[in-house]
Amino acid sequence: MSIFTGSGVAIVTPMKANGEIDYPAFEKLIEFQIAGGTDAIIVCGTTGEASTQSHEEHLETVKFCVDVVKKRVPVIAGTGSNCTETAVYLSKEAESYGVDAVLLVSPYYNKATQNGLYQHFKTTADAINIPVILYNVPSRTGCNILPETVVRLAKDCKNIVAIKEASGNISQIAHLAAISKGCIDIYSGNDDQIVPILSLGGKGVISVLANVAPKETHNICQYYFDGKVKESCDEQLRALDLCNALFCEVNPIPVKKALELMKMIPGGLRLPLTEMEPANCERLSKAMKEFGIL
Repeated sequence: MSIFTGSGVAIVTPMKANGEIDYPAFEKLIEFQIAGGTDAIIVCGTTGEASTQSHEEHLETVKFCVDVVKKRVPVIAGTGSNCTETAVYLSKEAESYGVDAVLLVSPYYNKATQNGLYQHFKTTADAINIPVILYNVPSRTGCNILPETVVRLAKDCKNIVAIKEASGNISQIAHLAAISKGCIDIYSGNDDQIVPILSLGGKGVISVLANVAPKETHNICQYYFDGKVKESCDEQLRALDLCNALFCEVNPIPVKKALELMKMIPGGLRLPLTEMEPANCERLSKAMKEFGIL
């Protein structure tokens, strides 16, 4: 049984101008997502700026999200780290708050061998009783989780049930789908590849786009599940310019600017993330207007 099917939002963490977390704005954003049909909320991932939060802030943000959502949709907490001990700690704490699953990114900077990745994920998964989604994003971590390692983990750890695949390598994802034979769910980690990954048996997307377009991102998936493949593809292609604009600078700079333009959040960032360049901001605003969300 999948943790969710459809569109899971990799939700931003709203911040005030002084860098403090803006919890009223966060609650507003969560309610916007649920009202828009988002199928799951992924809190404190890359888009949530978890890497610049203290452990205390990170866990407080997770707990706040769980308390606001109140089981209306699954809440998945990003609890990965390049330190296995830290990943275990964050995952155990998140489990105690009532999250439905955790998202574990591959170790970054220090990287790891495939055996090191296996041991890291297995150690963390064995420490908790809730489902685990692996997160493969080599462009950020410098480390690729090979399909054979993913299948080994899924077979050896009963609670490793899914992977967010953001490698961008469709051939690798197809190979994973072929050799896994359904032992692990696959979610697209790239908004411009939702339909291709659904066509390989994927269960949905963990999405940046959904922050600003929850209904439309949900519909890309739902149309496909309903057999309306052309409608799904049309909506995917209609969103392409907006997807590209949301990544014209490093995520989550553009998506936070987009939400600021929509009057949803104040738009604050933490260094080393900085304010969006004016030309890119203009490009983003134009794409949002053309898509019909501004």
